Amino acid sequence: MIEEKKHIETKKKDKKDAPIIQITDLHKTFGKNNQILKGVNLTVNKEENLVILGRSGSGKSVTIKCIVGLIVPDKGEIKVFDEDVLNLNKSELNEVRIRIGFLFQSGALYDSMSVRENLAFTLRKHNRDLTSDEIENQVLEALENVGLADAIDKMPSELSGGMQKRIGLARTLILKPEIILYDEPTTGLDTITSREISELILDIKNKWKTTSIIITHDMACAKLTADRIMVLKDGVIHAEGTYEELEKSDDEWVRSFFE
Repeated sequence: MIEEKKHIETKKKDKKDAPIIQITDLHKTFGKNNQILKGVNLTVNKEENLVILGRSGSGKSVTIKCIVGLIVPDKGEIKVFDEDVLNLNKSELNEVRIRIGFLFQSGALYDSMSVRENLAFTLRKHNRDLTSDEIENQVLEALENVGLADAIDKMPSELSGGMQKRIGLARTLILKPEIILYDEPTTGLDTITSREISELILDIKNKWKTTSIIITHDMACAKLTADRIMVLKDGVIHAEGTYEELEKSDDEWVRSFFE
């Protein structure tokens, strides 16, 4: 009886300590011969920021799009919250997606909607029972979290690139996701704005205890935000470690990212 109880407690602990995201042997080919992913294996632990580095076209964005079902892989397994997402039906996949925020490179705001309308639309889409006052309060809270409450009535065309990224992040945060996937969050931004976005990513992790994958070419962003870094090369994970470990790697190709 005691042995059985210990076994149950061990199973509970194992599940609690299991990775939030686990990708095994992921393959993806586009067209006949353009094989991008050739067996990617990675894990992301609870409340961890994982940065993925790699040359353009190496499959970084393809990997995270597979996680939320925007791209269907040819082969492999993806587990999120211990759910095998590749075998979920549409309804089950949507339940998982609600718990995941995705920040696209462009911010992906609706040009014809004001900032308020962009955020409110996201809320209404996922929760039809909210009152107008509840929506307004949640929109304001999300904007305050990214320091842009005064932009609530602006149109996307009136915002700088950095402001659009912040609004995109506010729209992601409004659903209080447990996982956030960042696709090149600082691309196209000046050095100061890039650092502000990187600091915001770190603040979000510390405040909301989020788990994140950050795709970036920006080494300053990687250094500031990463708990761990993985480097993609030729469709597989080529190297893994902290910023400091990879910066001193014996592999010249890996070191080239840090020069």
